[in-house]
Amino acid sequence: MIARTFHRWERKLASTANRTVRPFEWGFEWLADQHIAHEDPSTAFQSWGERTVADSVPFYTVIPADDYALDDDRLTFTSAIQTPHERNNTVVARYFPDTTARGRRRAVLVLPQWNSDADGHVGLCRLLNRFGISALRLSLPYHDARMPAELTRADYIVSANIGRTAQVCRQAVLDARRAIAWLKLQGYQSIGILGTSLGSCLAMLTTAHEPLIQAAALNHISPYFADVVWHGLSTAHVRESLDDRVTLDALRRMWLPISPLPFVDRVRGRSILLVYALYDLTFPVDLSKMLVREFRSRAIEHQLTILPCGHYSTGVTPFKWIDGISLCRFLSRSLQ
Repeated sequence: MIARTFHRWERKLASTANRTVRPFEWGFEWLADQHIAHEDPSTAFQSWGERTVADSVPFYTVIPADDYALDDDRLTFTSAIQTPHERNNTVVARYFPDTTARGRRRAVLVLPQWNSDADGHVGLCRLLNRFGISALRLSLPYHDARMPAELTRADYIVSANIGRTAQVCRQAVLDARRAIAWLKLQGYQSIGILGTSLGSCLAMLTTAHEPLIQAAALNHISPYFADVVWHGLSTAHVRESLDDRVTLDALRRMWLPISPLPFVDRVRGRSILLVYALYDLTFPVDLSKMLVREFRSRAIEHQLTILPCGHYSTGVTPFKWIDGISLCRFLSRSLQ
């Protein structure tokens, strides 16, 4: 009864979005720097995914930006990935410094959910301030100020364009690493990361490749990027374009480099919080449990929070407070 009630509520909350079904595309041009063969696209992308996971460091390597600019609370710098859309190539972040003694030492990079507007997670950043932690909220690629005029939703970071999805998620990770480098330049000694939904996946990838991160709060989790797209409520329109073009097994291999599972061992030794929602239809619960089992089977220390709600309802009172306080308490304890 409770599950059915939450599932109806989740579907109602999800139905308010105006989603566009876009055509399937391989998107080789988006990964031109990766030199992927074109003869058999499916085989080529799967081989590229497996090769990239086996040696992911070059794929996610980045140097700090040379043009950081802070104007009031707005930080900008050039993205390491240059896309065809000029607006998307300038990274935008909002800075919430905490002026207490602990806040000057501790900072968290915040990655909001897919299609978050410019105000998304601002309340969470202010809550982090109340815990004595400075926050830097990153606008993801193709979101809010980075969205070109042709879009009304951030479709280019998750879509049925295989290469574009991989490259834009990679861009988000490189942007996050440059943002963390800026926090280090400000003198922060203890740095964490917090990501929600898509932001959680990107935060996991960032943690796996950024040694400055000491703690990661991963809010809504899955081991595979492809499986969320394939089975999730919010991505049914993307699945519609993928059907009859690729199989789930093939897509999973293509998008391995942007999936958390291959990098679980790389977060060993950090403080990790895993969060999932009991009635989630967007990040299906069986996927979340699969990632938790991986952490347990590999004996990787972590904490677990299970929310008594769904994915969309996490943003509704009282669940947003349960979630937010859990995330902030974890980060406050983990960052010294």
